[in-house]
Amino acid sequence: MSVQKATAFAPASVGNVAIGFDILGFSVDALGDRVTVSRRAEPGVSIRAVRGVVGELPLEPEKNTAGRALLAMQEALRPGFGFEMEIEKGIPLGSGLGGSAASAVGAVVAANALLDEPCSKLELLKFAMQGEAVASGSLHVDNISPSLFGGLVLTVGIDHPRVKQIPVPAEVRAIIVHPHMFLSTRQARAILSQSVKMSDFVWQTANLAGFISGCYTNDIDMLRASFEDVVIEPQRQALIPGFQDVRRASMEAGALGCSISGAGPTLFAWATESHAQAVRDAMRAEFARRSIEVDEWIVEINSGGARVVESA
Repeated sequence: MSVQKATAFAPASVGNVAIGFDILGFSVDALGDRVTVSRRAEPGVSIRAVRGVVGELPLEPEKNTAGRALLAMQEALRPGFGFEMEIEKGIPLGSGLGGSAASAVGAVVAANALLDEPCSKLELLKFAMQGEAVASGSLHVDNISPSLFGGLVLTVGIDHPRVKQIPVPAEVRAIIVHPHMFLSTRQARAILSQSVKMSDFVWQTANLAGFISGCYTNDIDMLRASFEDVVIEPQRQALIPGFQDVRRASMEAGALGCSISGAGPTLFAWATESHAQAVRDAMRAEFARRSIEVDEWIVEINSGGARVVESA
């Protein structure tokens, strides 16, 4: 008998990873969204409820990231039945942790479990991309790919995306510090310059190449040397109170690098396991000096992606 109802968990994610604007991201399994999708007789998509840390989201499918992703799925596949959906948000919106991406990913993974002929992850990625565009105003995959596939993910291309999961040295941890403030993705993208100096282009390209090389070869020193964003971070840092001091404190505590998660305001750092707690404490202390409350996590980077957790 066909599956009538499925619930999927889609993890949060860090986009850009400093040096990989719109192409590099990693999953954060410590928090995420749960999306339940049920079959309904009528074609189309309906959203019954949105609960959790965010409740005031549109219930009209075309205005909701998860709804838009399922509409794209319906249009392409025409499965002969519709989707009814409930969303439980575990990721705050405007946090820079891929909240809109996770909802879209959770929706397509849950809906995929209802299909008689399930889609590949690459097909699901394309549907979820349509949902992400509702939130950010453009098609980009640096949050969607890691939420779907898990771990550190490089995605090349939009119309025909190629996805590569990149190994990360086992001793490396990610420190995630989320200040209690909202920052819109559209706002953070709107301030970006449309041109880049040639010298910065060369520098950023070298850093991206060095970073990926360091991941594949377990070269911690190469990761440290390459972990610097010279293009996007300098433009966005003013949107986050105390950014420079938090970054400096993290590096003094032993971080390999520290930057803005996605559009912000969440910051992230990478450090070896032996330095991870000291880096977290240093970052938290700098925000505390400004009376800014934070949530923080220390996570392994080689974690799982979105998955079905219940079905019936």
